Amino acid sequence: MLARAARGTGALLLRGSVQVSGRAPRRASSGLPRNTVVLFVPQQEAWVVERMGRFHRILEPGLNILIPVLDRIRYVQSLKEIVINVPEQSAVTLDNVTLQIDGVLYLRIMDPYKASYGVEDPEYAVTQLAQTTMRSELGKLSLDKVFRERESLNASIVDAINQAADCWGIRCLRYEIKDIHVPPRVKESMQMQVEAERRKRATVLESEGTRESAINVAEGKKQAQILASEAEKAEQINQAAGEASAVLAKAKAKAEAIRILAAALTQHNGDAAASLTVAEQYVSAFSKLAKDSNTILLPSNPSDVTSMVAQAMGVYGALTKAPVPGAQDSVSSGSSRDVQGTDASLDEEFDRVKLS
Repeated sequence: MLARAARGTGALLLRGSVQVSGRAPRRASSGLPRNTVVLFVPQQEAWVVERMGRFHRILEPGLNILIPVLDRIRYVQSLKEIVINVPEQSAVTLDNVTLQIDGVLYLRIMDPYKASYGVEDPEYAVTQLAQTTMRSELGKLSLDKVFRERESLNASIVDAINQAADCWGIRCLRYEIKDIHVPPRVKESMQMQVEAERRKRATVLESEGTRESAINVAEGKKQAQILASEAEKAEQINQAAGEASAVLAKAKAKAEAIRILAAALTQHNGDAAASLTVAEQYVSAFSKLAKDSNTILLPSNPSDVTSMVAQAMGVYGALTKAPVPGAQDSVSSGSSRDVQGTDASLDEEFDRVKLS
């Protein structure tokens, strides 16, 4: 009897850890438990019970009672998250590059009934499905996109597994690619491409720096010219304002001088003082003729100072004499005759100077 019990226990352990050729080992940590009438189911485990070879119920965690001989625990399913290593496999990309890729699969049993009766070995089925889906998704991408779209590739594999594994009561939580092995020649080509890309970026950055420098220099020159023109404009405006102020000040000073002179002339002996001033200026003007030009105009008798003063006084008297009403024509005619006589006398004087 003891030998028969030992043989039954050994068969039970072997049945709990069956290993099929070419498959991953079926998960069973401690084999299938026996029906001892009173059973205690651990947390996060589901025990599938068959009564007389037919599904009866799933035992919940805690205390459970079964009928001996009739009831039998057929499957033990763990409800925890399961981590499965996907073996390394070869896949061909869209641009005909062969890659060696392995990954990690995270699963959870959502329905113990489907996981027990929907597929013979759920973990092996999901692993094979992950490998075939990986090959299919890699065939849609080029080599460059495999590295760039790694996250989207993982998401596509998870979606494909969930669509197929829904009838198995299994849900794939996530799939992660661990390593991607590229052939040596392809790796050398990729390295050369990376170096060329870096040189290109360096050249582009250098050209952009040169362009920015030229733009900054041109902007600086432009601003300098604008500032210089504005400074010149302000200088011209200030100079014009200064000249206008000077002209206005001179005009005001001259007007004030004329006003004072007019007031002085109205006083006692003002005419005599004005006559003396005009005579002095007349004599001074003759003394400066030789200094300003080569042409010299001399009076008929330069040695007679008295006649020069008298002539100057006569000019002043003619300017200050008020015109008589009704005699403007005679004065004008007389003045023209005087001017003509003066011109004739000047011509005679010039002729005499030349002859002498």
